[in-house]
Amino acid sequence: MTANPAISIQNLKIALPKGAERPYAVDGISIDLIPGEIVCVVGESGSGKSMCAHALMGLLPDTVSTETGAILFEGRDLLKLDEDGWRDIRGRRIAMVFQEPMTALNPLMRIGEQMMEMFEAHDLLTPKERRAKALSLAREVGLPDPERIVRAYPHQLSGGQRQRAMIAMALALEPTVLVADEPTTALDVTTQAQILKLIRDLQRRRNMAVMFITHDFGVVADIADRVVVLRHGKVVEEGTAAEVLTRPRHDYTKALLAAVPSMHPPQRAPLDGRAKAVEVVGLDKTYVTSGGWFKPDRSVRAANEVSFDILQGETLGLVGESGSGKSSVARLVMQLIKPDRGTVRIGDSDLTKLTGKALREQRHRIQMIFQDPFASLNPRRKVGHIISDGPIAHGTEPKLAMQRARELLGLVGLDAGAMERYPHEFSGGQRQRIGIARALALDPEIIVADEAVSALDVSVQAQVLRLLEDLKARLGLSMLFITHDLRVAAQICDRIAVMQRGVIVELKPTAQLFASPEHPYTRELLAAVPGQSAPPRAA
Repeated sequence: MTANPAISIQNLKIALPKGAERPYAVDGISIDLIPGEIVCVVGESGSGKSMCAHALMGLLPDTVSTETGAILFEGRDLLKLDEDGWRDIRGRRIAMVFQEPMTALNPLMRIGEQMMEMFEAHDLLTPKERRAKALSLAREVGLPDPERIVRAYPHQLSGGQRQRAMIAMALALEPTVLVADEPTTALDVTTQAQILKLIRDLQRRRNMAVMFITHDFGVVADIADRVVVLRHGKVVEEGTAAEVLTRPRHDYTKALLAAVPSMHPPQRAPLDGRAKAVEVVGLDKTYVTSGGWFKPDRSVRAANEVSFDILQGETLGLVGESGSGKSSVARLVMQLIKPDRGTVRIGDSDLTKLTGKALREQRHRIQMIFQDPFASLNPRRKVGHIISDGPIAHGTEPKLAMQRARELLGLVGLDAGAMERYPHEFSGGQRQRIGIARALALDPEIIVADEAVSALDVSVQAQVLRLLEDLKARLGLSMLFITHDLRVAAQICDRIAVMQRGVIVELKPTAQLFASPEHPYTRELLAAVPGQSAPPRAA
């Protein structure tokens, strides 16, 4: 490693518009990125992490303004560049991997065309050379069957494959600086481990300087050389990964580390003798998609003879990689889709046999908390109406439904003033609390939580997990908790079912599963959890 930074952020201040919760999104930050080094920038939502990354790429929104500071790169201050100057640097010298590749990739262009577009925009290589380079990049980032991948559209790839394609595009012009903004947050543990290893290997091979933005300290332990902790736009702590993770100095860093879920399940009360809240037997679901004129139809068996039960007051975890069938099982249990075969029994009712009014009358017994509350809450409705709509649809007087909505907001830790506000006026954690309140509005017996905390910061995640545990105990709820994060599952689940390719391969009490996993796939998942198998990287 050389002491000369590839890029130097010096006393950067980015002002927020008037009326914002604080004056500056980034308040006097100074960070050097050294060739051959990975710097992890850590902090909660609103800490200034992504704003700092966007400043490095010249992608700051028009609503903010740079007040003071400099970003020095190859003898130039990037903050003084015009759009033509940025066009020469962006992608070519400094590249970025975004958090959500499905949003960042063009859905109407094939993957290979999007890779080749990088060379075309900078007037590099001939069309034949561009095609060869696209194939070479696909191979370098470990995409299977590169010839097929470069001809595919983004929706035809898995989440991990899309993220690899994004990394290939970022590396296409051999930049000296790579900015990775939460590139593994939504990925399952095995795919996340693969992407982290890929970034680390490519960084070493190309001697790049990498700014890796994350809120996951397990990822930090796996990949970081140095760590910068941000809070409210300020640097509160900086040091090597080993120093920050094992000897944190600032109280905020200590609080973040304390909020990281442990892989050691807490002792839980025995569930012997409890009645079944839900009984699922032999659920089977196959999706068939048309192959078009000259291709055969394609079928995917999302659920293959899936059977389990959930006892009263129990949380059953359902874990597995993307595509394992977890969310399909959730929709089948909720009867949002109908199974090809099987039963979902709640009390005396088999929901799979019900349709129309009869099914609607049973819906109050089982409700769902969705992964993304911003997408699942109606942006045009005030929170009070969002929560009260369900009870009103089931015959509750509007006045009583609104009163119940107020009570539920208090139950989930929000004040009554939230009734008159819209979803966009809340933070991610607050929106998830609203989603929980809506799910409780019909006094359900069972809650299905589908990746309900996966996109939240560790501290907010810990708050929501505590809230769910508290509500479950106070209201006597049973829960199907779907997650790809085994650390979260360890803390909240009484038992865990492991899914692979539509099949439950192992189902045990949580402590027993973590202590003595039997199936090879379960062992693979546990081994892939970031930060568990390796100490922080040496500087």
